[in-house]
Amino acid sequence: MRIGKQQLFYYNESMRTKVDTDPKKIEKLLTDKTEEVIDKNHLKKRLRTGKKLRVKFGIDPTSSDLHLGHSIPLRKLKQFQELGHQVVFLIGDFTAQIGDPSARLDKRRILTEKEIKKNMQDYVQQAAKILDIKKVEIRYNSEWYKKKGAAFLMDLTSRFTYARLIERNEFKQRIKRDIDVSMLELIYPLLQGYDSIELKNDVEIGGTDQKFNLVFARKVQKKYNHPQQDIITLPLLVGVDGVKKMSKSYGNYIKLIEAPSKMFGKIMSIPDLLIWHYFKLLTELSSKEIEGIKQNVYKTILNLKEAKLKLAKEIVKFYHNEKIAQKAEKEFNRVFKEKKIPSEIPSVRIAEKSLNILDLLKKTKLASSKAEAKRLILQKGVRIDNQVQENWRKIIKIKKRAIIQVGKRRFIRIV
Repeated sequence: MRIGKQQLFYYNESMRTKVDTDPKKIEKLLTDKTEEVIDKNHLKKRLRTGKKLRVKFGIDPTSSDLHLGHSIPLRKLKQFQELGHQVVFLIGDFTAQIGDPSARLDKRRILTEKEIKKNMQDYVQQAAKILDIKKVEIRYNSEWYKKKGAAFLMDLTSRFTYARLIERNEFKQRIKRDIDVSMLELIYPLLQGYDSIELKNDVEIGGTDQKFNLVFARKVQKKYNHPQQDIITLPLLVGVDGVKKMSKSYGNYIKLIEAPSKMFGKIMSIPDLLIWHYFKLLTELSSKEIEGIKQNVYKTILNLKEAKLKLAKEIVKFYHNEKIAQKAEKEFNRVFKEKKIPSEIPSVRIAEKSLNILDLLKKTKLASSKAEAKRLILQKGVRIDNQVQENWRKIIKIKKRAIIQVGKRRFIRIV
């Protein structure tokens, strides 16, 4: 074990694992929660040879949290791990400064090195919720890019044409809307592709929104006379809003390290139409088991709320355990069914003796601004000691252990 940048480099070359070539397990790997495999026949043959493959998954630290959407590729990596293959978890601390243009119709804000370091500091621990992290090779692409100069960039870009780089659908739409596409964004897939050369990976996985980058990596490998990687694309998880993909940018996410009761509550808040989508992508239940639950709902043997309770319990159980999942369900019923306050409420210290209610909500971070606080009050979404607050001009006397509630799930105790 050696020290890597910002994190421990857990990979140990002496850890030898026999590769499992069971045809049923390989078929499950290639089909379970999978969208597309390029080239499926080629990858299947390689998996059957018993050779230990290097499987790459890259993520740019553009935010500090991994969420349930990230669990889909992480679980696929876990399947590769269980068959004895080498997982390579690449943190794109260099490419994050550019920002991946995939699925974006606007320019991404360029992050500073300080922001990137802060974002990625807990990535490994969060990924360890799913992966056997001691067997993972953890890498950072600044390892090589900070050593490269202008000559390297000139060589890399000279191998490709503008016509090929502009083929990305997002770029075409932006150009139609007269939205700029920066030169940095154009070379992003070149750099991501070159990562695969440095890491010598055999397989790369990613969401369907990453297909352009993943396929382009094969072109980069070909230009440098390297074997082309096989690709597995995975479905994107819809966020809790039921509209956009789960992303911190959209505020519609659930963290991998979310507190059990909070995770349970957020899952219970998803639109009913997402229940089967979440069952399929976020639980260990088989297709047969999920279909059985669905049929029970259709036959009115089970109502949708009971199905959602089972979903929330299954997900919390995966990230914690059965006992904690049961406790989270009990807490949910206590707050939403029995209309009681949560058994555990975060505390906020307030020094003032009195505050305008808008300032109080902002100070306790129950509202991001006074405008939001006013909107919440006008919508009758704010309670203090269970009394609905309707006057946004009201001066609140600060009382010890007073409980402020916003919406159904957010509680603060004053100390």
